[in-house]
Amino acid sequence: MQFPESWLREFCNPPLNTEQLADTLTMGGFEVEETRPAAPPFSQIVVAEIQSAQQHPNADRLRVCQVNAGGQPLQIVCGAPNARAGIKVPCALVGAELPPGEDGKPFRIKLGKLRGVESHGMLCSASELGISQEGAGLLELPADAPVGQSLREYLRLDDTLLTLKLTPNLGHALSVHGMARELAALADAPLKGWSEGLAAVPATVDDALPVTIEAPDLCGRFSGRVIRGLNTQAATPAWMVERLARCGQRSVSALVDISNYVMFETGQPSHIFDLAQIHGGLHVRWGRAGESLKLLNGATVALDETVGVVADERQVQSLAGIMGGEATAVSGSTQDVYVEAAFWWPDAIAGRSRRFNFATDAGHRFERGVDPAQTTRVIERITRLILDICGTPQTQAGPVTDQQAGLPQPAPITLRVARAAKVIGVPLTQAQCASIFRRLGMAFTEGEGQITVTPPSWRFDLRIEADLIEEIARLTGYNTLPDTPPVAPIRSSARAETRRSPFALRHQLAGLGYLETINYSFVQESWERDLAGNADPIRLLNPIASQMSVMRSSLIGSLLQALKYNADRRAERVRVFEIGRVFTRDASVPGSAASVRGVRQPVRVAGLVCGPAAIQGWQGKQPAADFYDVKGDVQALLAPRQPVFEAASHPALHPGRCARVLLQGQPIGFLGELHPRWRQQWELPQAPVLFELDLEAVLQHPLPRASALPRQLSSERDLAIVVPEAVTHAALMQAIHAAPTQGLLKAAVLFDIYRPKSGQSASGVNAGEKSLAVRLTLGDDQAPLTDEKLDAAVAAILIRLEKDLGARLRA
Repeated sequence: MQFPESWLREFCNPPLNTEQLADTLTMGGFEVEETRPAAPPFSQIVVAEIQSAQQHPNADRLRVCQVNAGGQPLQIVCGAPNARAGIKVPCALVGAELPPGEDGKPFRIKLGKLRGVESHGMLCSASELGISQEGAGLLELPADAPVGQSLREYLRLDDTLLTLKLTPNLGHALSVHGMARELAALADAPLKGWSEGLAAVPATVDDALPVTIEAPDLCGRFSGRVIRGLNTQAATPAWMVERLARCGQRSVSALVDISNYVMFETGQPSHIFDLAQIHGGLHVRWGRAGESLKLLNGATVALDETVGVVADERQVQSLAGIMGGEATAVSGSTQDVYVEAAFWWPDAIAGRSRRFNFATDAGHRFERGVDPAQTTRVIERITRLILDICGTPQTQAGPVTDQQAGLPQPAPITLRVARAAKVIGVPLTQAQCASIFRRLGMAFTEGEGQITVTPPSWRFDLRIEADLIEEIARLTGYNTLPDTPPVAPIRSSARAETRRSPFALRHQLAGLGYLETINYSFVQESWERDLAGNADPIRLLNPIASQMSVMRSSLIGSLLQALKYNADRRAERVRVFEIGRVFTRDASVPGSAASVRGVRQPVRVAGLVCGPAAIQGWQGKQPAADFYDVKGDVQALLAPRQPVFEAASHPALHPGRCARVLLQGQPIGFLGELHPRWRQQWELPQAPVLFELDLEAVLQHPLPRASALPRQLSSERDLAIVVPEAVTHAALMQAIHAAPTQGLLKAAVLFDIYRPKSGQSASGVNAGEKSLAVRLTLGDDQAPLTDEKLDAAVAAILIRLEKDLGARLRA
């Protein structure tokens, strides 16, 4: 929120300079993001009147003006298209300094000649003075501007604009008077009410528009007044245009400007209807399916039962608490209006603007809570401004009507003084707490060691005792609280040695050549359908973008997106990983402070490899990384445990190059090459290889066990066996290690595979068979090996292979 300091000081003017005032607000919970001058520095610029403007004798686009700047008439050459006799404009005298240009240096006005004609100064536009971006011509000042007065003084340019960053619970501070009320409490300074001295405008006609509140859960109060015989083409006063501009609001028309001005002043949005376009009375109700409304911004929105509306006897005329409709918008031909100010329940307005992909100042305030006690006073304030600016001798005002369907009833909150002192950490007395609540304008009663506070009508954020403790803390001053270290027992939180940290895993992956990526947990719905086979993903109620509408159940899509981004920029070798949370439906998950009912949120680690297996060196270009390269990385992550890889299928992976990863018989993830269909759809130069594992399983790290060095040398034996083509390496190793070798088998390694040519038999290997060569390492830690022991162990292995796999010794 932005507003000028001078407007704030009209309601509360503590003895603080601008810097101290901004610091006071910030320390009171209202962060002042920026303070900047209302206008850049310039000097010797005064209000002047053009007395005559003649065509320049030597230039078509220049005029020679005679200017009254408060002394002797000045001759000034001007090229502005609106330079003409009778208007008042800013005049920079000889010696004046204009705001710095792009080079950062101020521009000084000197006596000069333009096309042979002397010019004793310069007539200025708003953009040349740095007070507006619009500068097509001279800045025309009101006709009553005093000639010769300093422009800075006349336009009150020695002002400061304050920009505040307010949290959603501070809806009561979304106005200049609301901020003044808080400043008065923080600085313990007097406060002037915005309605002080505001006399009610008497009704001069009995006209009233009938209003029916059909939905009390939508609208708690609806106030309004009929005003007839207006001049809606009247110009908005310069002082109002100036204040609106310093609040970041562009001037539109007199009636719209009045409504916006009162909103910035009081925090109460209002709406002004063209009375001639309202048929019958108004009905405040929920929308109906099939209804639509063309808004003031030109958009047409479809309505339903979850959106509040204001309708007449024929159609919907306004989106409740958000924006009016185009049909009843005031225009230059409007003569009679209906002014409305209402209290809309915050829950009935919250989220509706975002649903229609736009936001309004009114909706921003109503969804946080607006004071329901001030609607009739706001109507009186708007009425007075309308009569002063747009009134005519024929103007007549009807009575203020006020419909109340039910207003918030703040529940009293009891504060225990001892509890507040304990939480804040400083000694407090009951008198101090009572003084703070009095400064905040809260009604309260006192008891023994406690104060019962009734929140005022404008404070929707005060609900529990902790809220009152926060009020005491911020008015006491966060900067005055002592720095007291917490007192707590120190307990060791050392991690078990059988479990490593995620940081250690990241370090290991980095050592394997991977780079970490961090991605959003919400992704495109098509990723879930295509890459995870998830037809019913967890959807976001309020996605930040249409392509980020569901929660991911796999990390694969995020890694592919990172690959696509790098591949489009000609990255030849990409190795990335992510450790992140995924979200899956699971009805067994209970709801708690750390979980959502029915949603499991495990953490996984996933990696992607695309491009050469190693960085190119003097050996020449390296072959592309394949399934087995990434399999080795997975084995390194799980070492010293030995995972088992079995053929499987996965929606994102190649049907013939995909494996399920099992650890101690339990599946912990998948490994494989990207499916050709998705490689083509993502337009990737080659198929990447991916893995995704359960993080909890990867972090388990069994302790190494020490064993004595063998006293005897081991021996090696090579076996060449013939097995059916369908036999896998895992089945082979399982059968070998299952053989009863009396503990002599230490290791087995497959070192050769032989297959005959298609449809032929050779070297004792028939079609449909293959020859596997295995090197066995045999040893005995207790006694020397003998040929009898070795032969018995090898024979036991051969018998087991024949029994389990149908293997035979190759001749």
